Amino acid sequence: MIKVKKRKFLLLPGDGVGPEVVGEVKKIIEWFNSNKSLDFEIEEGLAGGASYDKYGTPITDEVFYKALESEAVILGAVGGPKWDNLEFSKKPERALLKLRKELKLFANLRPAICFKQLVDASTLKPEIVSGLDIMIVRELTGGIYFGEPRGIEPIDNGERKGINTHTYTSSEIIRVARVAFDLAKKRLNKVTSCEKSNVMEAGQLWKEEVQSLHEKEYKDVELNHMLADNCAMQLLRNPKQFDVIVTDNLFGDILSDQASMLTGSLGLLPSASLGAKNKDGKMRAMYEPIHGSAPDIAGKGIANPIATILSFAMALRFSLNLDKEADVLEKAVQEVLNDGLRTKDIASKGSKEVSTTQMGDAIISKLK
Repeated sequence: MIKVKKRKFLLLPGDGVGPEVVGEVKKIIEWFNSNKSLDFEIEEGLAGGASYDKYGTPITDEVFYKALESEAVILGAVGGPKWDNLEFSKKPERALLKLRKELKLFANLRPAICFKQLVDASTLKPEIVSGLDIMIVRELTGGIYFGEPRGIEPIDNGERKGINTHTYTSSEIIRVARVAFDLAKKRLNKVTSCEKSNVMEAGQLWKEEVQSLHEKEYKDVELNHMLADNCAMQLLRNPKQFDVIVTDNLFGDILSDQASMLTGSLGLLPSASLGAKNKDGKMRAMYEPIHGSAPDIAGKGIANPIATILSFAMALRFSLNLDKEADVLEKAVQEVLNDGLRTKDIASKGSKEVSTTQMGDAIISKLK
């Protein structure tokens, strides 16, 4: 195999179980370098609470600039009760928000896949979730999380008022809808756009712009509009009706978490946050598991690394166009599950419970 040019991954293990699960990805990157003639360069940095403890800030300028120079960022997790009482600007989560905003990562991809080996782990009936494969595309840099004005201010009678502004522009809506339509063309060719156009003007604009883009460029893709609260209900009633769901920042945050629990464990699900492609076809991107820092199990060696490993597979696919290598890694995960190996979060009667590192080693053995 011809060697490709060196490409840089920035690993930000973060807090809680982050260092444990990112450590398994580091082993897999090194395996690809040694066995597939790939030449990935690994850099590491602190982010979140770990960065605050050492530097007094959730992310330093040095680490941020490393992110700018990297092909992709692999993030473990940030946050935990230890830092709950910090002022807002110092909280670990600000590192995540800064990376998303400053790298202009506007599209968050959250697959919700129910592995056939783990159907019984879901709280829903097997016939509801068996074969489930949904992709949720969440707009990531607009909406109520970033809108101005925002804040808490005193008002009359000794009360206070909290303000957050929900705002979207046409271009913000169109660019994330385009990501959803393009993904659908590689899947089942179906997009469901979710908003609250019945009560929100920004939702009405969302619906109109998605419909207009569909009519101009994507008539060959099936498009349905659905109110976000109805989507939440339908995800429980009949989740397999969905292929790609595209929605705004707030609703995407809620609906993607709901969809993830259909699968039985947060420890299995990856995510990708993508920016716009430049003239050379390259884009900035960050990949992370959706399970959070899980401080209650940190340091115990029982965290499930599969979500982080599959996040790396998404990096191979979306940032590097290495579809073959991504397929190989995803197949290795499936084979390990077929063998009955399980970390504590997905263990069941008849399975073999393994540690974080044992799961990573088992996946590497399947790669071999």
